[in-house]
Amino acid sequence: MSTNTDLASMFHTMATILEIKGESGFKVNANTKVARALEDLVEDVASIPDLTSIPGVGKSSATKIQNYLKTGQMIEFEALRNSIPSGLLDVMRVQGLGPKKVRQLWQEADVIDIATLRKAIDDGRLDTLPRMGKKTIENISEALAFVETSGNRTRIGIAMPLAESIIQSLQEQPGITNIAFAGSLRRGKETIGDIDILASTENPMALSDAFCTMNNVAIVQAKGETKCSVRLESGMQVDLRVVDKSKFGAALLYFTGSKEHNIILRERAIKQHKKLNEYELEPSNTSDTEEAIYADLGLPFLPPEIRENRGELLCDQIPNLITLQDIRSDLHCHTTASDGHMSIEELAMHAIARGYHTIAVTDHSQSQGQANGLKPKRLLQHIEAIHTANAAIDAITILAGSEVDILQDGTLDYEDELLAKLDIVVASPHAALSQSSSEATARLLKAIEHPLVHIIGHPTGRIINKRKGLEPDIPALIAAAAQHNTALEINANSYRLDLRDTHLKAAVDGGAMLSINTDSHRPVDFEQLRYGILTGRRGWLTPEKCVNCFTHDKLIAWLRRN
Repeated sequence: MSTNTDLASMFHTMATILEIKGESGFKVNANTKVARALEDLVEDVASIPDLTSIPGVGKSSATKIQNYLKTGQMIEFEALRNSIPSGLLDVMRVQGLGPKKVRQLWQEADVIDIATLRKAIDDGRLDTLPRMGKKTIENISEALAFVETSGNRTRIGIAMPLAESIIQSLQEQPGITNIAFAGSLRRGKETIGDIDILASTENPMALSDAFCTMNNVAIVQAKGETKCSVRLESGMQVDLRVVDKSKFGAALLYFTGSKEHNIILRERAIKQHKKLNEYELEPSNTSDTEEAIYADLGLPFLPPEIRENRGELLCDQIPNLITLQDIRSDLHCHTTASDGHMSIEELAMHAIARGYHTIAVTDHSQSQGQANGLKPKRLLQHIEAIHTANAAIDAITILAGSEVDILQDGTLDYEDELLAKLDIVVASPHAALSQSSSEATARLLKAIEHPLVHIIGHPTGRIINKRKGLEPDIPALIAAAAQHNTALEINANSYRLDLRDTHLKAAVDGGAMLSINTDSHRPVDFEQLRYGILTGRRGWLTPEKCVNCFTHDKLIAWLRRN
């Protein structure tokens, strides 16, 4: 919800400002906890009678939220924001500049924003500051250039292939015993700040040399036997940490995070009179693998995607989370009939190669003129062409479908008589994505309740880092989807990942069915499926709740349920 997002941003900002000002860690952590609670909240915070019932929200924070809901203002936030130059919050985005360093730059070098930071670097003002050597200033300058040109968060669809190629290259070095990427990338988050790679090797300096001389390295920021940092030509920062193989599990656990998950693990260890840090679990000889550490703490192995302190330690048995191997169909794909680059037959061949029993052809409907959407006459001809291909290819079922626009008022882009001729209807919002929450909710509910709609495609229409999309009442959509047996889509394209992970977890808990689709337009798009799977796992999705995991007969029965 927009209110939740706005309030979460305010509490995050207050925590950052308090850090810059050097206030107590207690105050900082209290505001961070409230921000995180609001981010994880699926229902509109305004609909909750007792705000202190939200974990992490105390009386003081509840009062701030209530005042904001009543007046549209939060006095404490305004006062804090006015207590520092507003541009310092932008300076915090620069890699390597934490609150203490930003406070030093502000108080000792008159840095108040990005522009004055650049000026302070260029005129030599930073050279005289304590603990500000030449190499540090060079690193800040390079990181600043990245922020100025590229921002500081990268889609997982860019970061993961990059990390995999680096690991593949480093694995060729002799003496490597373990190597993996860690951090938010391993947890499958939709955007990544930087890439963390962890390794153990019998020849640390050889690995360090290989890492720092990779073809795409633009700048070597630090080089040593245990840690190296480089900036790639793309602007991405990559850190390599080398640890003893006997401690690889503890290090992988720590550097994977999340920070919140690490904290609750350490607290559990303390209660058992043990000590867990980034190198080992003491007293124990089980620091070489994550599985051994979890077992020593009396826990099942917790997959990286759910390590977010969202109840994972309370489960006696972790659900059988969905995997790539569970997917047996793709129910949202495009061909040359609209804006795709594959024929019906080519699409079917790629699906067969992936071991699917069913593929759905869902080209755009008539309102999507820019995507060559099909007018009713063309759709009828297209349906016949799909049926012909289906009859000719025995190895797979090809469904005749359409990605039908959900228009601004919630009606669909084709008449019901035409929709009834389709095997599958994926109804998606594409236009009017700045509607109010109430308008968006009514619009999507109307589509969910339509008896001929099977799947709601990319329900919010967001584009990561570019467009926030609709902000409907997610709990209301979930309840309606569960009632009408309409699936909500996880669009696996890394630009979308819509539904997002927190919405997905609510859908799983609320009993709604989900569908993970690639929205493929080109053959390479099928490879995006793994990002949808990662998002599904972050939402605790199991194969039983995903229609793409159904057997052929069960899927067909579900499609014909109405």
